Amino acid sequence: MNYGFLKKVAFDIDTTLKRVQEVLKNEGFGILTKIDVEEKFKEKLDIEFPRYKILGACNPEMAYKAISAEWEIGLLLPCNVIIYEKEGDVFVGIIRPTRAMAEVKNETLQKIASEVEEKLKRVFESI
Repeated sequence: MNYGFLKKVAFDIDTTLKRVQEVLKNEGFGILTKIDVEEKFKEKLDIEFPRYKILGACNPEMAYKAISAEWEIGLLLPCNVIIYEKEGDVFVGIIRPTRAMAEVKNETLQKIASEVEEKLKRVFESI
């Protein structure tokens, strides 16, 4: 997967979810959205699905800079983080903003994406 960072972790999903949120906060990110995919699939489709969470993480300072550089960039925000269980293991994935914004031809925005990616990589490495 070249559009994000992904790894298996040694913690259960609840511990991982808590840890991810703490580390994101330490890097200046808040959580704008929390989607419980398992719950939504059950509710909307009556399908049993393993535990799968999507967090919409946002660093307000970086988001302000990005939107100021290109108003339409909100289509690619916030930065998604996934936490899921698969075959008894727990995984964490974090979007790579430089890849997500690769098609955007705005040099200022590319620099901002690189800064955000550095922060998210630190988050990823400390989980």
